[in-house]
Amino acid sequence: MRRAPTLPSAGLSLVEVLVTVVVLAFGLLGIAALQAKVQVGSIEAYQRAQAVVLVDDMRARILGNSAHAADYVTTAPLGKNDAQPADCTTVAIGSARDQCEWSQELKGAAERTSAGAASGAMVDARGCVEQLQAPDPTAGVCKPGIYRVSVAWQGLHPTKAPGLACGANQYGPDANRRAIAVQLAVGLPSCS
Repeated sequence: MRRAPTLPSAGLSLVEVLVTVVVLAFGLLGIAALQAKVQVGSIEAYQRAQAVVLVDDMRARILGNSAHAADYVTTAPLGKNDAQPADCTTVAIGSARDQCEWSQELKGAAERTSAGAASGAMVDARGCVEQLQAPDPTAGVCKPGIYRVSVAWQGLHPTKAPGLACGANQYGPDANRRAIAVQLAVGLPSCS
């Protein structure tokens, strides 16, 4: 019986295995970090989508009661820590009830409850309605009322602070606040 000659480089060395394990470990850590960032991005996108729904809801409420659009203007943000009652059925129908119901939506009344408390889609959501231009029905002028509906909430990480006033300085550093808004013009159909 004759033995085959052994080659000095046959098989993997321990150093090569160690380098492979280290490279693989860094790759797995990178994938885990990417997954965490994707999760945060997904939550932020969901919160923004919910804010769009709430902004559009109040916009529709104002346009549905356009004769009393100025009554929707808020002096303080609705939502967290506002003075709205928990049961909006006791509030008179009109802008006051619309504000009460919107406040409950901002607080997450339609969302799942956790230990008996509403857990909204957004963290500490607040809503504001501002009048940017008062209506002027003077003949020949006929300026519509212009309003801005805003929703602000707590973001998951700091970014650039929004330029909207709604919820300012209520989330710690203002870079933690997220906000979106829509402007609407309430026309004067009887104006000439």
